Amino acid sequence: MMRFWVALFPWFFGLMSWPALAQNAPVSEVALKSALFFKLPQFVYRPDDPRDRPLLVCLLGNSPFDGAFERLAQVPIDGRAVSYARLRDAAEATRCDFLYLAQSEVGQLNAVLRKLALLPVVTVSDIAGFAKAGGMVELSMTEAGKPVSILINRQAARVQGIEFNAQLLRLAKVVAP
Repeated sequence: MMRFWVALFPWFFGLMSWPALAQNAPVSEVALKSALFFKLPQFVYRPDDPRDRPLLVCLLGNSPFDGAFERLAQVPIDGRAVSYARLRDAAEATRCDFLYLAQSEVGQLNAVLRKLALLPVVTVSDIAGFAKAGGMVELSMTEAGKPVSILINRQAARVQGIEFNAQLLRLAKVVAP
C-alpha cells in the first residue's frame, strides 16, 4: 500500500499548483480522489485500447471534481494524451474510456451501469456501495486510518474484459456484487 501512495503523491503534488498545497495544508478529499482517478489508467488493462488516440475521461453529474479534473486532464497519463468531457446525460458515457459518476447520480446508478454493462468503460465513483452495485472502482473515505479506500469489483470488470494491475489489487479491497 505504501508504494502506491509514495508513487502517487509526488505525481499529484507536481501536477497541482494550488496555494493550499504549496503551504503544506492537508490534501482535500476532492483533490485526493481526483488524483486517484487520474492515476488509475496506469493500473488498468482495457481490451483493444488504441494508444494512438487520447484517453477520454468523463464526469457524469454535478460534482466538486470538475475543476480538478479539468486541470489534471492537461497532463498526459502514462505518455498518452488525455481528453476530458463533462457529460450531460448517461447516453454520452458510452464513448468514455474512464467514467466518474458523481454523488448526484445515485438515483440513476443502476440504469447507468446497465447501459455500460457490455462496454469497456471503467466506471469509478465515490457513491457508497458503488462497487457492490456493479461499478468497478469505488473510492471510499469510510475505513479508519486510511485517507481513501479503494474497493474493486473484479467480477464487473471482467465481464467487460477489463483487468487491474496486481499492484493496485494489493492495495484495494476486492468486493463481490
